[in-house]
Amino acid sequence: MACLNGLRVSALALTLAACSQGEGERETATTAASPPAVAEQAPAQGYPTRVYFGDTHLHTAMSMDAGAFGNRLGIEDAYRFARGEEVMASSGHKAKLSRPLDFLVVADHSDGMGFFPDLYAGKPELLADPTGKKWYDMIKGGQGNAAALDIIDQFSRGTFPEALMYSPGTPAYGAAWKATIDGAEKYNEPGKFTAFIGYEWTSQVPPGNNLHRVVIFRDNGDKAGQVEPFTTYPPAGSTTPEDLWKVLQAYQDKTGGQVLAIAHNGNLSNGMMFPWDVNPASKQPLTKEYAQTRIRWEPLYEATQMKGDGESHPALSTNDEMSGFEIWDKGNLNLSEAKKPAMLQGEYVRTALQTGLQLEQKLGVNPYKFGLIGSTDSHTSLSTADDNNFWGKTTPSEPAPKRFEHPFMKTAVATIPGWEQTASGYAAVWATENTRTALWDAMKRKETYATTGPRMTVRFFGGWDFADTDVKADLVKAGYERGVPMGGDLKAMQAGQSPTFLVAAMKDPEGGNLDRVQIVKGWIDATGARQEKVYDVAWSGDRKPGADGKLPAVGNTVDLKTATYSNSIGAPQLSAAWKDPQFDPQLRAVYYVRVIEIPTPRWTAYDAVRFNVTMPKEVKMITQERAYTSPIWYTPATQVASR
Repeated sequence: MACLNGLRVSALALTLAACSQGEGERETATTAASPPAVAEQAPAQGYPTRVYFGDTHLHTAMSMDAGAFGNRLGIEDAYRFARGEEVMASSGHKAKLSRPLDFLVVADHSDGMGFFPDLYAGKPELLADPTGKKWYDMIKGGQGNAAALDIIDQFSRGTFPEALMYSPGTPAYGAAWKATIDGAEKYNEPGKFTAFIGYEWTSQVPPGNNLHRVVIFRDNGDKAGQVEPFTTYPPAGSTTPEDLWKVLQAYQDKTGGQVLAIAHNGNLSNGMMFPWDVNPASKQPLTKEYAQTRIRWEPLYEATQMKGDGESHPALSTNDEMSGFEIWDKGNLNLSEAKKPAMLQGEYVRTALQTGLQLEQKLGVNPYKFGLIGSTDSHTSLSTADDNNFWGKTTPSEPAPKRFEHPFMKTAVATIPGWEQTASGYAAVWATENTRTALWDAMKRKETYATTGPRMTVRFFGGWDFADTDVKADLVKAGYERGVPMGGDLKAMQAGQSPTFLVAAMKDPEGGNLDRVQIVKGWIDATGARQEKVYDVAWSGDRKPGADGKLPAVGNTVDLKTATYSNSIGAPQLSAAWKDPQFDPQLRAVYYVRVIEIPTPRWTAYDAVRFNVTMPKEVKMITQERAYTSPIWYTPATQVASR
């Protein structure tokens, strides 16, 4: 393998690590020869030169379902693990990341925050309630998983006992929120590790449709401590997103602080996450006010996590052979209602981005003009999305010989076996420094991308005059000076121009080589219909697209007997300048990048070797990890002016 020379310090560590991977690696890039490393670009004032990896969605034992599932690790354990320290997992095994994260949001459920530690401790007032006593006995009797599912189900159906509900305004709830803030303040170390203050607003519309949002404060405890999290249970709470947005506005009005919300798991919303016609809350047609308010508070969407990947679905993206990565499409969150094909349009990122264009054309505002991140949603206090270090969604899913066959969820509607859990994902943020304000500001401007686990480095810029020479020179400088980064809007065009894009990706130093880089385009045609197309813009090796335009597969080096692979295929980095060949200046469009790794062992393959077990044929053993950037949008000038 050839390694590039002349890298600056920030890129040097990554590149040296990449050079240590596997013998016989070969470096190939199709569109531009000898591209510079992605992170090598010269630091310059005003734009970020480093990407930070973290998790915006982690639960500890303070979340009542996590505790019921068996999680005994608290807030401080979560921060210690994320910072690279070794902790003892709830299952009794030592756990440690191979590399620390740069930031973390402990996002425990707002409803019932702090309830479980008190239940587990046998607090008398909780055991006085028959249901509280039943759950306590189940947990102490080794039926914690069943107790957790019962808690989730009763919460989803609105039958959670009022006497057991930990709600804002009570001493117990106030203590739980204070512990959350205190933990973040203690472990926040500007410049080294960022601990955000946050929580999860866990809206589940009966009978269990997921409308969850993670709320993240830009501020320190002096402001965040002036309020308590918004909940969903009436009378104080609500499952309606509009009510959450009002609470966020009230926080900013009261404190002068700033806050944002990130939705996730549209795949479990049964069509409600991205409505395209009627507002699920009001049952009235979507309005301009709805669109304006939603995009104001929700600049990002969590596109991938342990409960499935939400980038695209094969039934919606029928010409994309790489769609359908780790999908969960059997029903809603508590599997009380089966999935129907008509629901899918309101659930997946790619289609939502196109729906947003349609709504913008109709309402004048795009409610789905969001950027992308990934995060784990782990309920073990262990933030890890690595296939070779996968600690599962919940404590019963922590490493064990039979965890693959243990149902994660089973109802009369469907079963989700343990092996369908996904080791995903992380949030990648291009920020000027590792602090709350810098990272939060980068999230707000959508200069982010999602990864399904690997810490690959990805750049994406849009403009009107990019060329191969920009890839060979200083790609980042050119990108910022003559274009916009991921999350931006293309600037005004000259007559006759087509948009051009700069894209560069570098492998995770500890991961597999790259198979290809794709640009996914969505647009609204002259009839107002949604359209999409996936372009391969850079790929490894000397492969040629076939007559159908499809690129041949990169190959597969995975050895399932040893759960290993070789970086003898693929490329450590790929880059390209690409011009849209089918651009119509009269039509709205949206573009984002998808980076695909070569095949590597899935977490189930590592388990098979580690525990010497044989997996059934239906179990996926090989994966192709990926990253999704925030999009870049194009709006015709006349339509911008008419807003």
